[in-house]
Amino acid sequence: MPSSPTKTLDTFANPNPARDYEIRFECPEFTCVCPKTGQPDFATIRISYIPDQKCVELKSLKLYLWTYRDEGAFHEAVTNRILDDLVQALDPRQMRVEGDFMVRGGIHTVVVAEHHKR
Repeated sequence: MPSSPTKTLDTFANPNPARDYEIRFECPEFTCVCPKTGQPDFATIRISYIPDQKCVELKSLKLYLWTYRDEGAFHEAVTNRILDDLVQALDPRQMRVEGDFMVRGGIHTVVVAEHHKR
């Protein structure tokens, strides 16, 4: 049975919670839909974080990112929403999400959103 997109982000216990270390992901095939034109937007999404008690499971992250394929979202909104959803699921010490969007209308857009645990 093929996998289906889902907003559920599965987690697992951080194997080294006493140590600060960085985890990085890159999704070069991210797509969403421009809410103004209905045309697809293509991007590379880069995620880096320092976990606290939980880490994100990769397949669930992939299926989560797939959910944006048919959703209309501005670049700024989708980048911040990905950060918000990951922070809610993981409560990391630190996290950065970068949306590096392909040129549209002659403009290359990069949106960076960050979270720092207080």
